[in-house]
Amino acid sequence: MLEQVNNKNGDDWKAWEQSSDYISRGIWPLRGGIASSYISEDYRDIFSNAIMEKKHVDRHDVRSREYVIDLAVECGMNKNEFSKYLDSDQTMDSIIQDHLFAEKLGIFGTPTFYSDTLGVLFVKMFTPPKEESVEVFNHLLGVSENKKYLGEIKRPQPPWPRGAID
Repeated sequence: MLEQVNNKNGDDWKAWEQSSDYISRGIWPLRGGIASSYISEDYRDIFSNAIMEKKHVDRHDVRSREYVIDLAVECGMNKNEFSKYLDSDQTMDSIIQDHLFAEKLGIFGTPTFYSDTLGVLFVKMFTPPKEESVEVFNHLLGVSENKKYLGEIKRPQPPWPRGAID
């Protein structure tokens, strides 16, 4: 959870321990992703793509439970079934466990890729054009997989990112 990693409240503060009136930057969308995965892998993919598009492209405020439920229905899921999973303690437990696992690996941001052969790979980048996404991902794997000696590739700033998305 980036919200947890970037919190300014100290090490003892946990986003997932806040009261119900706390407006989290990401708990409901994360819970929605997990809830959709309980329904099916296809719905997980559909929901994950939709929530990312709504947040990062359309710039919608996706932080509420209601928004996440409406989006799940828009993606074709049954509202009652989705809500049951969304509100279960299991979704929050999954978020906590994933966060603690990522923390042990030293993960601090997104996008971060992880596998046994890749290790942990954080990439600072803009979203590539959709038609190049798979190619970019495959290139990242190609340059990084089984090459644990490769520590960092970086473009000096400035000039990057100036002109990177023109």
